[in-house]
Amino acid sequence: MEPLSKAQQELFDWLVQYIEHHQHAPSIRQMMQAMKLKSPAPVQSRLDHLRKKGYVDWEIGQARTLRIVHPDFAASETERIPILGAIAAGGLIEPFVEVVDSLDFSPKQLPPQSYALRVNGDSMIDAHITDGDIVIMQPVQEPRTLKNGTIVAARVEGEGTTLKRFYLQNNEVTLEAANLKYQPIKALAANVEVQGSLLGVWRTYF
Repeated sequence: MEPLSKAQQELFDWLVQYIEHHQHAPSIRQMMQAMKLKSPAPVQSRLDHLRKKGYVDWEIGQARTLRIVHPDFAASETERIPILGAIAAGGLIEPFVEVVDSLDFSPKQLPPQSYALRVNGDSMIDAHITDGDIVIMQPVQEPRTLKNGTIVAARVEGEGTTLKRFYLQNNEVTLEAANLKYQPIKALAANVEVQGSLLGVWRTYF
């Protein structure tokens, strides 16, 4: 298919996302607002080009009948990251090893090898991480570069993996909960493997 200009691609990508989410076409005014335009003329021009190039179509004379013809040509902004099982926000559980699901994540480009874990427990509730949340993590190459207080997924040798705040002093690691009900976990740094640091929290409401 004939390629789109940057402005045409921007509108097309927005239309694909809007129609997928709302299940109906937007108005010209909504397109103007989304594209930050003050006049409908540029929007109509872009729409005409999209139609001529075979990306969209609509019924002439009928409002909100615009439809996407080729959604596969939208610029990909969605990245799928693996959900590697669950992590304890309480005690310790067995390390995560297998992909059990995946998550579409699009607000920003994620660091390479990012992954997600489903939270079990309430030990991080004062950090606004609750049971059932999905935490998005990035790998940690050198734990000693982490700022004390960083929320990490850490494996304690012979024990299991947990989600806690990380503190390192000399050669001792403290894994601290964000809930006063839980005692800190202390271990030698050599016995703690930091498997990831927190990027964000994904929560659904239904």
